[in-house]
Amino acid sequence: MNKQKTISINGTHYDAHTGLRVATTPVSQSPHEKAVSADARSLHKTHARTHTLNRAHVKAPHKTSLSHRATNHVRSPMIRKFSHPTTAPAASPHRNVISDMSAIKHPVQKQVEQRHRSVQQVQPKHPVTPAATKAVHAQPKPAAELKHHAITKALHNAKAPKQEKQSFAKRHPRLVSAGSASLAIVLLAGYLTYINLPDLSVRVAAVQAGVDANYPSYQPSGYSLNGPVAYSSGEVSMKFAANVGPQNFTVKQTKSSWDSSALLDNYVQPQSNTDYVTFSDSGLTIYVYGTNAAWVNGGVLHTIEGNAPLTTDQIRRIATSM
Repeated sequence: MNKQKTISINGTHYDAHTGLRVATTPVSQSPHEKAVSADARSLHKTHARTHTLNRAHVKAPHKTSLSHRATNHVRSPMIRKFSHPTTAPAASPHRNVISDMSAIKHPVQKQVEQRHRSVQQVQPKHPVTPAATKAVHAQPKPAAELKHHAITKALHNAKAPKQEKQSFAKRHPRLVSAGSASLAIVLLAGYLTYINLPDLSVRVAAVQAGVDANYPSYQPSGYSLNGPVAYSSGEVSMKFAANVGPQNFTVKQTKSSWDSSALLDNYVQPQSNTDYVTFSDSGLTIYVYGTNAAWVNGGVLHTIEGNAPLTTDQIRRIATSM
């Protein structure tokens, strides 16, 4: 058994049992130690400069592996235990590839993927038909061919423009103008007829009765002709009623041979009990008694009878307008 208590490594002394540093004083090295240190220095020397110029024509220099140099290292007798020699790992064909662990998926992502796979398993897949396969593998047509096909299809489906039918007014403008003028004339004539209808009715009645009767051009405000013009042999009568209220008066025209004096003696005095008023206007002698009146003009006896409160001025204007 070796009784040496210290071990010297690179000039530093260590305890053989505890491995602690015991001294710093350099000790002269034995020839064996010098050989070990020399081998260690040769092991860590710098690499030689490359002499390869062209790999295509010159062979690569032989490299001395670290494991080969380590096998030539002399073991120190001062060290009792040595590890088993290890061989260098075989060179990988992909030296730049660095293996790494795969990314760890989040639990929520795993649940989503499991649900997605379960839904895909439940849903029936659409069968792949030959037509669909053909459509997938079909080559896209060029843009020029697609454009030509679209233009041809549009021209084929285009319809000839329909000719608008001209209206009757455009085809016969003169006829339309003449019709419009005729219609306007008819409407105007109808309006005038409506306005003069009472006068026309009186004239027709006068012819039927044989009396030269006339329609008064003046009517008191608030009164209008009520009903048709009545006539009988030798007499025409017209009734005027108030627009609001029961008041009315009747104008009668009777064929007669009396004059103003005969009218007074035979008609006015008996009807008025000699209570009358005489007015003269436009060559006419008008007798007014109460709301009634009488006068003679051109062989026709005119009388006004009724309950309408007419003034003497209104009666005179009615008499002179006939």
